[in-house]
Amino acid sequence: MKRTVTRIQVFLLTSIGIVLLISVLAPYLVPYDAYDTNPDAILQAPSATHWFGTDNFGRDVFSRVLIGSTTSIFASFAIIVIATIIGCMVGMIGGYYGGRVDAILMRITDIFLAFPDLLLAIAVAGVLGGGLVNAMVAIIATTWTQYARLSRSLVQDIKNETFVKAAKISGATNGEILLHHILPNTWGLIIVTAVLHISTVVMGLAGLSFLGLGVRVPDAEWGSMISEGLKVLYQAPWVALSTSLVLVIVMMVFNALGDQVRDYLDPKTNRGERP
Repeated sequence: MKRTVTRIQVFLLTSIGIVLLISVLAPYLVPYDAYDTNPDAILQAPSATHWFGTDNFGRDVFSRVLIGSTTSIFASFAIIVIATIIGCMVGMIGGYYGGRVDAILMRITDIFLAFPDLLLAIAVAGVLGGGLVNAMVAIIATTWTQYARLSRSLVQDIKNETFVKAAKISGATNGEILLHHILPNTWGLIIVTAVLHISTVVMGLAGLSFLGLGVRVPDAEWGSMISEGLKVLYQAPWVALSTSLVLVIVMMVFNALGDQVRDYLDPKTNRGERP
């Protein structure tokens, strides 16, 4: 079946491409050193010289937002990839083999699901200590379970299909069946879920940094920058608000892209059965 790409999908893909390109090239695009303090430029309002103004150390906020995008976005991408791999491995193995293997893996998954995501992430980050890597581990611990549940249900539906039985009869091993026959038929929903989770992970990483459990000051990261900006919110609201605005816009774009990817992969949408 032929799928059509709409203008809004092209626009969103272009927007995401621009965001990723800016994140990659951020060190070369910044007008000022993101960590260079200037006592003569403390808390200057937005202007042609400093587009987002300066913070309480005289650092250019726009430069710090650009540098922070590299950490915030690519760390979130890494979290999604790792969580997806772990979750899909657990879910596929449990769903395919069933029985005691499935019961053990799902009970482990249920233990992680028993705690609210943010609470578990804070607890893990608190035990491990601050820092980007530890914050990533904390968020992965709260994210992989969703992919485990999703992939398990998909595999349970697919493993009894005729093409899987034919592969078994032809002598394919369980590993070959999982990798070459079942996995390709589960990617649609998994990709949609992953894209929709990007904004959630960006917010989670920013939240941990905001609480002092993620990226440490003075490293540029959106959550820690918002936390610093709150200290001077009344004197210089642009420090926190400009970073918050960028964070919200990026999250909205990724959420909209996830919706469009879901519609693109949904056969009903492409046949015109849904508005």
